Amino acid sequence: MFSWLEKNPFFFAVAVFVVIAYAGIVEVLPNFTENARPIEGKKPYTVLQLAGRHIYIKESCNACHSQLIRPFKSETDRYGMYSLSGEFAYDRPFLWGSKRTGPDLMRVGGYRTTDWHENHMWEPTSVVPNSIMPAYKHMFKDNADIETAYAEALTVKKVFNVPYDVENGTKLGSWEDAQAEVKAEAQAIVDQMKNEEVKKAFARGEIKEIVALIAYLNSLK
Repeated sequence: MFSWLEKNPFFFAVAVFVVIAYAGIVEVLPNFTENARPIEGKKPYTVLQLAGRHIYIKESCNACHSQLIRPFKSETDRYGMYSLSGEFAYDRPFLWGSKRTGPDLMRVGGYRTTDWHENHMWEPTSVVPNSIMPAYKHMFKDNADIETAYAEALTVKKVFNVPYDVENGTKLGSWEDAQAEVKAEAQAIVDQMKNEEVKKAFARGEIKEIVALIAYLNSLK
């Protein structure tokens, strides 16, 4: 049989493809599936964090900042532990990026504070003198879209079985429950901010985009 295959290149190529494909299914696919599972302790985004993620995408932050630390010493020395597949289990879409006009933000929540983000978004050069990033002062005036964020969380819970409202997981609940959770999370952020207009708006029941964005950035660890 093998001598016959050696004399027929086409069928030999087909046989090699079948063997490699089978090996891939048996060896690679199960390992890939296992690695794609959420890492221990990974929780879905809160509604406020999802609202901030929507702003991050809307403002095309991912065009200049990646969220993927590769397993090279030069990257881990600068950005921290390399990224694992399971860390992106609840990301839809992924924001890995392929360009770094600015630094990678995969672990930014572990070394930047709310105060730093507030100053950076208001006037980037105030904290990074040579920054070419534009200021995002409109985020201090525009309200975050909390309803859309709640709708997404509810959708992925029902369609993709994302573990909201489970033991030791992220609380979602009803719209009224979510509003209360958002308010409490936003309160902790607003208390650390200096911008008086944002504070006054929050007192009126408004949550500005900057608050939601900071909530999202603080979750990246």
